[in-house]
Amino acid sequence: MLTALTPLELQLEGKKLQNWKIKNDKWIERKYMFKDYLQGIQFVSEIGQIAEANKHHPFINVQYKAVIVSLSSWAAKGVTTLDIDLAVEFEKAYEHVNHTISSIR
Repeated sequence: MLTALTPLELQLEGKKLQNWKIKNDKWIERKYMFKDYLQGIQFVSEIGQIAEANKHHPFINVQYKAVIVSLSSWAAKGVTTLDIDLAVEFEKAYEHVNHTISSIR
């Protein structure tokens, strides 16, 4: 079973995630911006597949051109290395969606 990172560990691990914010030492959160609604939906689809493959599911809030993603591990009652690893994968998905859409237009 994964254990929650301590506040110090979270600060150190959080350095891998430049655009993510630490919320109450229990969550990490990132707001992604897109050119349009459908680009955001494509991103949600990609991170949904990543989450499902890892059997660890974020909170996802779609707000027109913005997608807010929050990660935490309920069983550990905080952020774990799995959350950090997923956030890194979500960053790759964001780059992929932005690159793919830019190439098409």
